[in-house]
Amino acid sequence: MRTYDDPVIGGFHPDPSVCRVGEGYYLVCSSFEYFPGVPLFHSRDLVDWRQIGNVLDRPGQLALPDDLPASAGIYAPTIRHHDGRFHVITTSVGGGGTFLVGAERPEGPWSDPVWIDLPGIDPDLAWDDEGNCWCALAGVGLARIDSATGKVLEGPLPVWSGTGMQHPEAPHLYRIGDWWYLMLAEGGTGHGHSVSIARSRSPRGPYEPAPHNPVLSHRCTDLPVQCTGHGDLVQAADGTWWMVLLGTRPRGWFPEFHVLGRETFLTPVEWVDGWPRAGPVRERHPAHAVRRPLPPPSGRDDFDAPALAPCWISPCSRPDGSWSLTRRPGWLTLTATGDSLDRPGHTFVGRRQQHPDCRVAARVEAGSGRAGLSVRLDEAHHYDLEVGGGGVSVVARIGPLCQRIAQHPVPSGPLTLVVDVRTDDVPPPTATAPGRPAPGVRTAGPDAIAFSVEGPEGTVRLAELDGRYLSTQVAAGFTGRVIGMYVTEGSAAFDWFDYRLP
Repeated sequence: MRTYDDPVIGGFHPDPSVCRVGEGYYLVCSSFEYFPGVPLFHSRDLVDWRQIGNVLDRPGQLALPDDLPASAGIYAPTIRHHDGRFHVITTSVGGGGTFLVGAERPEGPWSDPVWIDLPGIDPDLAWDDEGNCWCALAGVGLARIDSATGKVLEGPLPVWSGTGMQHPEAPHLYRIGDWWYLMLAEGGTGHGHSVSIARSRSPRGPYEPAPHNPVLSHRCTDLPVQCTGHGDLVQAADGTWWMVLLGTRPRGWFPEFHVLGRETFLTPVEWVDGWPRAGPVRERHPAHAVRRPLPPPSGRDDFDAPALAPCWISPCSRPDGSWSLTRRPGWLTLTATGDSLDRPGHTFVGRRQQHPDCRVAARVEAGSGRAGLSVRLDEAHHYDLEVGGGGVSVVARIGPLCQRIAQHPVPSGPLTLVVDVRTDDVPPPTATAPGRPAPGVRTAGPDAIAFSVEGPEGTVRLAELDGRYLSTQVAAGFTGRVIGMYVTEGSAAFDWFDYRLP
């Protein structure tokens, strides 16, 4: 039997929502404080996904203030296709509230926001046979809205808020057969995360909970995938049912650390006595559907295209004057808008780390500027490989502590900066233990991050740092690592950026 590997979209891609149009599938995720917002993926088999754009790709759609706190911004979008049009609804926390955008084609252009005066987060969309549009929000409240104007026509009505666990959120309302099903997440987005469901003959209720709730949860298990929840159902073209959901892959010594953020997983769903049953979510599953993979995207960008690829993101905004693909053709030129990565408003263009083990390299010519590669969780948690002032250095920012770990003189001209992330042969949990751990010895952190520079004199390895300090367990928040290029003084040009598996 064919199999597929989970996660189907690795790295910081949480809160997935999916819809099917014909034999194609479209999926969106939360983007929080990053611009452009709401990454949009396409698949032909639910397993192999390719990013085709970002729903919120213009400042007029997504205006996030520079001082927006980390992990604020765009929360939990829902994508649906109705009456020949795509709809995405989401909430901008700290940036205006709940709004709806639409498009004739998934590639866009997507409309400007239609704002909806409803409280809460995690909005959902569903239409009944009379054409009424229903919007459910975390809590769970249900409102009837005009999807064209955003006007609230009825509600919000209190409906079903789960089985009594904390944080009932991520509601999705479906019409399946003669029933309306309301599925939601409970228990918070950490280790208590779960998916529960109820049903009613009417969107307004009353709702009858499933007798076997939760329909999916990994809490109190030793499964390698944890924090499973925030699911969305989809029926495949062959009639099978599936759930996309978020999960994490923690590693290291207790309490374990996850560094990639919450990722998008896929699990089959069976219907028993009118109720869905899903999970457990494993790292490898039988693939019942026919595989129709799309060409995999390249991890290398030579910056020869007329526009930046959709995988590139920046904190809060990307002002026109901060980057250029035409100033030096074939290079990405970045210009400083702030003098430190420790404060908002700096110039940074990065992509999500999507694999536990990876190698990232970039060719940079800093000139008289100061620039480099950064492994970033937020302004208070990042490791930087920086060129400037005749040298290259490694700088670690961990909360209130900032230290220059290593430095090495380099000549002027282009240099290749390299970041290697590995999960094997990581230093042991006790500082007094000599050397590397013996085979089978459990290690402390989730990974190790090494920094090198390649120049005229060859390769110089500068430092290796413990990856746990760039994890959710240390930094807190809802995002994951982003690795990218930055400038904090003057301008610098990047000839290429390469992300690959080791």
